[in-house]
Amino acid sequence: MRTALLLGTLALGLSACSVTVRPNLGLQGSGSNLITSFRPDRGEGSTYAVGESVRFVVNTRTAGYVTLIALQGSEASTIVRNVYVPAGTTVFPRAQDGVTYNVSTPRGLQRVRAIFTRVRPTSDLVLRGTYDEGRWNATSSAYLQPYAVEDRDVQETYLYIR
Repeated sequence: MRTALLLGTLALGLSACSVTVRPNLGLQGSGSNLITSFRPDRGEGSTYAVGESVRFVVNTRTAGYVTLIALQGSEASTIVRNVYVPAGTTVFPRAQDGVTYNVSTPRGLQRVRAIFTRVRPTSDLVLRGTYDEGRWNATSSAYLQPYAVEDRDVQETYLYIR
């Protein structure tokens, strides 16, 4: 009887769980495991109100260069380009950047990618304007193409804007 009650309570509790689906990267060049984690300061999938500041925490296994790009609705932008980071944890914006990142409309899902290379990139990735999923992925992949697979990594995180 006690076991049945415990199992019934467990089943009821689990049925109330929600599943969060993380956006698919769909990128070539991902998976080198040079970026060990990447997330907004409140955690992946967290919610921010328009005007609130957000920071991004990047953990890397080795020193290298980070570019952050965002896709919000169909608008893409570059947040950070080719910034040198030591191995370990870096929080963007850094104190020396003298800026804050404030979320803005459109409301809804915002995806942010951290692109990492061990060597200094020979070009800048500058995104402005309208991008669909395919163009965003193609642009990211083309940027990474000159670098050896073991010298590059991509991680993506997301947040919601209300």
